[in-house]
Amino acid sequence: MATRALTSASSRTHTGEKPYRCEECGKQFSRPSHLKEHMRTHTGEKPYRCEECSKQFSLPSHLKEHMRTHTGEKPYRCEECGKQFSQLGNLKRHMGSHTGEKPYRCEECSKQFSELGNLTKHMRTHTGEKPYRCEECSKQFSELGSLKSHMRTHTCEKPYRCEECGKQFCTASNLKTHIRTHTGEKPYRCEECSRQFSQLSSLKAHIRTHTGEKPYRCEECGKQFSRLDDLKIHKRTHTGQKPYKCEECSRQFSMLATLKKHMRTHTGEKPYRCEECSKQFRDLGSLKTHMRSHTGEKPYRCEECGKQFSELGSLTKHMRTHTGEKPYRCEECSKQFRELGNLKRHMQTHTGEKPYRCEECSKQFSRLGILKKHMRTHSGENP
Repeated sequence: MATRALTSASSRTHTGEKPYRCEECGKQFSRPSHLKEHMRTHTGEKPYRCEECSKQFSLPSHLKEHMRTHTGEKPYRCEECGKQFSQLGNLKRHMGSHTGEKPYRCEECSKQFSELGNLTKHMRTHTGEKPYRCEECSKQFSELGSLKSHMRTHTCEKPYRCEECGKQFCTASNLKTHIRTHTGEKPYRCEECSRQFSQLSSLKAHIRTHTGEKPYRCEECGKQFSRLDDLKIHKRTHTGQKPYKCEECSRQFSMLATLKKHMRTHTGEKPYRCEECSKQFRDLGSLKTHMRSHTGEKPYRCEECGKQFSELGSLTKHMRTHTGEKPYRCEECSKQFRELGNLKRHMQTHTGEKPYRCEECSKQFSRLGILKKHMRTHSGENP
């Protein structure tokens, strides 16, 4: 009787007959044992339990595969490179790396994949589906791995540690990128100018300096940016947010880089040195501006009269000679000035302040130019 049942089930593999039907979803099977196993996907029953870690499974084959994570057994070996795997499915997927076979094709854009799972993930870029949701903040993700990485921002777990410096990271990719700060590796190269980068995202942002693309737009003022980080920083000009605070004087800044520059006013550090005259500067921008005093470069040109300047600030001041703009106003007498320095000097006529003192006779002056003229009375030099 058993032999007849076995023969009957075997024959169905040839005839395609599937007489056993699931009442829940209508799916059909050729054997009652297959229907029984399938029913567990509806009931959630997992009768097979791992003795090592108590994890439970719905099929004995799944338990068997799982046990290899404890034993380290990898019975499936690649004939090409000798690499071994704990599951047959993993070996089959790996074989695609040798054959180049990509049997799974996207109907939307024709891109091909070696694994069905990768095609499934890719399809979400077209559908916008994000089936994985964070229970903490409700943020949704298109991949389970992305959700797991995100969860570490809540748990603060950083399981990936750099062997060089001990710094820890929440994702393996972040550790991989960090390691390049030690090795100096820059695998991403710009085809336009050959500049190399340690991160793909940095290369993509750089490419926009060639294309002029600015995909990130401020909803407040419409200004556009080539990098998301630049947009985030810009938004603080609208919100007034200044998250970076100086521990010395409590002054706050909207950018970390600006705080770092400011800190040098306390430490006196001047890390940027001119190769021509050895003068040192607190920030790179000041050094670049100074270098123009050696090269004679004047990249900022007045559209009105053609006069050129080495600094943007100097051009801005000069433009006021054409526009007549005087943005600096004295609170005492309402007199207005084109430059802040002129306003400061004028204020001394109200305060009586004379900060410039003659070393010879101790006479004091409100302006440096007047002190210099006075010094000639001591030196005998003709004024």
